[in-house]
Amino acid sequence: MAKTHDLKRRIRSIKNTMQVTKAMKMVSSARLRRAQERILAARPAAIATRRVLSSLAARVDPELHPLLTQRPPQRIEIVLITSDRGLCGSFNANVLKTGVAFLASRPRGEISVLTIGRRGRDAVRRRKVPISGEWLDVFRNLDFGTARAIAEDLIARYTSEQIDAVYVAYNEFKNVASQRPVIEQVLPVPRADLAEGGEGYIYEPDPATLLEVMLPAYVRIEIWRALLESAAAEHAARMTAMDSATKNAKELTDALTLHMNRVRQASITTEIIEVVSGAEALG
Repeated sequence: MAKTHDLKRRIRSIKNTMQVTKAMKMVSSARLRRAQERILAARPAAIATRRVLSSLAARVDPELHPLLTQRPPQRIEIVLITSDRGLCGSFNANVLKTGVAFLASRPRGEISVLTIGRRGRDAVRRRKVPISGEWLDVFRNLDFGTARAIAEDLIARYTSEQIDAVYVAYNEFKNVASQRPVIEQVLPVPRADLAEGGEGYIYEPDPATLLEVMLPAYVRIEIWRALLESAAAEHAARMTAMDSATKNAKELTDALTLHMNRVRQASITTEIIEVVSGAEALG
């Protein structure tokens, strides 16, 4: 009977875990809906801003604004966006793998990382890569002020020539079942290829005034969009992981329950045989 008791304890423990994973799935599902609404609302403005600025930047002298200035990428800054918590499947591993592959593909130079999220911070520390700054618990109450502060720090260090290029590594939200790790250049501001035939915009007032206002805004919007994408992707990944964990726990519970019933039946059968054998021996 001791084996039956052990099985009961194990089944009870798995059921308790299953309740936790089911609750986490429901919480992530509710948060995903809000995060998905925010990123779907922010994407059109970000895409339109990028298209207009890239077209404008391709038609002006790069020396017109410091954020357009191209320098040899000797000092590269990567903004690495991960989660603060685990239990979200391969969400963090995928973006970290993409970031490491990107670093390996770059020519030798000074590399620094600005980490957003505890998981990325810990991974970068283990790899002994210099960390220029770290932001923790950003996604607990995500707002545009955080993106503005990060963007202003990057702009200040780029214009003072402390860094030569800035890239953002994050998970792009595709749908509930799919998140794609990407790395995009933020600084210097990418310029459209005129050979592709960009849109014929008419700019007012003069380009210098427009660039002075719009280029810093563009960097802030890109950081904000990356944060929103990562938030939605994290909730989707956690919801999927917790759903899979709940199903696995149920399957394991069913298998252990069946095994326990067989053990109990075998024990009862053995006891009956012992009783009958004892009665026959006494007869």
